[in-house]
Amino acid sequence: MLSQKTSDAAPSAHDRVYRALRSRIMHGQMSPGEALTLRGIGKEFGVSMTPARESVRRLVAEGALTLSASGRVSAPELSNERIEELAALRALLEVELASRALPRAHMALIDRLQTINMNVAEMVSKRDAVGYIRTNLEFHRTLYLRAQAPAMLAIAETVWLQLGPTMRALYGRLGRTEPPHNHKLIIAALKAGDEPGLRLAVRSDVTHGLRLLAG
Repeated sequence: MLSQKTSDAAPSAHDRVYRALRSRIMHGQMSPGEALTLRGIGKEFGVSMTPARESVRRLVAEGALTLSASGRVSAPELSNERIEELAALRALLEVELASRALPRAHMALIDRLQTINMNVAEMVSKRDAVGYIRTNLEFHRTLYLRAQAPAMLAIAETVWLQLGPTMRALYGRLGRTEPPHNHKLIIAALKAGDEPGLRLAVRSDVTHGLRLLAG
């Protein structure tokens, strides 16, 4: 087993912590306003303060965490205006990504999306909020990867990251009991090569719940 000193010296130490925290935030494993401490991060991941601090700094820069004037680090508590802004960003980015993916949406991709959507349904039936958010994002990412637009996808993922804790709060408010209906519409539009239908289904899917929360 590596010593703490050796582990901290490894170039990947802060990247390992960053990626773990990033996944936790994006998938709704933190609630809005939930606080983190550098000491707690260091203890959990077996690293010194330096990689813990660098990880937090990166996540603050991405909008995934907030840093108060007093130095308190926490998951963001988004205003209604901010939720509306991020919902609009999702609509712009993800509709474009889906449109670009459509010409490359072969049956293997559609079959994969149907399988993922079954996993989404399973998470909903289990009332597993984190599992639902994770599989829902997997559904979208799998489609958007076919767009071959990595810069656009990277921006979309930053939006997902900022929304992770809010999505967890939204799941609790909606009390969802069945998978998103728009996923079936997305798959149907892909099968039919229906770009207007695909754009409408994606826009509805990524904004409906968020606008309910903001309302």
